[in-house]
Amino acid sequence: MSSDRQNWFEGWRLFALLTFILACLCIWIAGMRGFEVDGVRMVIRFTARTSLLFFCLAFSAAALAKLWPNAWTRWLRRNRRYLGVTFAASHGIHAVAIACFAVMDPAGYAAATSAASYIFGGIGYAFIIAMAATSFDRSAAALGPRAWRILHLTGGYYLTFQFMVSFGKRIPDMPLYALFLLPLLIVMALRLIAMASTRSRRTLRAG
Repeated sequence: MSSDRQNWFEGWRLFALLTFILACLCIWIAGMRGFEVDGVRMVIRFTARTSLLFFCLAFSAAALAKLWPNAWTRWLRRNRRYLGVTFAASHGIHAVAIACFAVMDPAGYAAATSAASYIFGGIGYAFIIAMAATSFDRSAAALGPRAWRILHLTGGYYLTFQFMVSFGKRIPDMPLYALFLLPLLIVMALRLIAMASTRSRRTLRAG
C-alpha cells in the first residue's frame, strides 16, 4: 500500500467509507426480504455482528500496538477513534432497525425484549452516545483527559460485558453463538497482558 493510499484510508475518511458501506449493506439485506419484518430482523443481526467487529478493533488497538508494534497495529492505534465512531454508527443503525421491528411487529418485539434488556441496553446506548460525543478534539478537551479516560474505559468494559450477555444468552438455543464470545475474550486477554507488561516495566524502572 502506498503512503498516499495509506493516509487516505485513515481518519474521518475511513469512518465515512466504512459507514457508507455498512449502510448500503443494510439496505441491501433489508431489500432482499422486501423490507418486511424478516429483512429488518436480518439487519438487526447483521449490525450486532458489525458492531462487535468495530468495537473489538477499537478496544484492542492500544494493547495490540503495545504488544506487537508493526505497521498494521500502528495503523489500528492511530485510527481507533474512527473505528470507535464507526462502531457507534453501526449500533445506531442497529437501534433504528430495532425501532422498525417494534413498529412493524409489536407482538414479536414484545416477545424478544424484556425489562432487563431495556435497562442494560439503555445504559449501553448511553455509554455509546457519551463516548461518541467525546471522540472529537474539542469535546475531549472540554471533558479533560482524566474524565475522558474514565468514561471510555468504563464504557468499554461495560460494553464488553453487554456483548457477552447479548451473544451468550443465545448459546443454549444456538451453540455457534459461542464463537462470538471468542473475540471479546481475546480483547480482554490482550488488554490484561498489556497492562501487566506496562506495570512490570514501571517496576523495573523504579528498581
